[in-house]
Amino acid sequence: MVANPDGKYITPQEYLEWEEHQDIKYEYINGEVFAMTGGTIPHTSIALNLASALKSHLRGSSCRAFMADAKVGVTENGPFHYPDVVVSCDERDKQAIKFIQYPCLIVEILSPSTEAYDRGKKFLQYRCIQTLQEYVLIDAEKISLDCFRINDKGIWELHPYEEGDEVHLTSVDFHFPISLVYEDVQFATLV
Repeated sequence: MVANPDGKYITPQEYLEWEEHQDIKYEYINGEVFAMTGGTIPHTSIALNLASALKSHLRGSSCRAFMADAKVGVTENGPFHYPDVVVSCDERDKQAIKFIQYPCLIVEILSPSTEAYDRGKKFLQYRCIQTLQEYVLIDAEKISLDCFRINDKGIWELHPYEEGDEVHLTSVDFHFPISLVYEDVQFATLV
């Protein structure tokens, strides 16, 4: 992410109106906008693999899966993020036009430059979403998936998955082999 150059504070409403006219996507955090930079081919493939499988799994249900162009508002005043994959089963999101506000599942594909933020401050922001049940982080450089799931006591628990494991996303009752998200993904090799 690249911060806006003038660093000027803008209101959430100004951001939503301004971003509609931009050529690229911007996230909004505490009155500042941040340009979203492009991802790698493995990053895109992983997101597409999972989003496609979720769409198929959710067909006929009240849940909808979205990819990277679906903005999520932590509140109606932000922060606003663009997760790689998001699922909402909430009736209030059915008519959403500008952003999803009631997701049950959010997925981020990790890169070396965003991993600390995705695991830290972004997860802290996402935890403010009352409907969120699972937050999934998928490594784009090796086979590894971390699912953070809120338990019945309101505590977020880590459920890690590695090569050969079967993943279970309880928020949407979806079981799949971890290999599904890495289908056709080529990892960079060090020379």
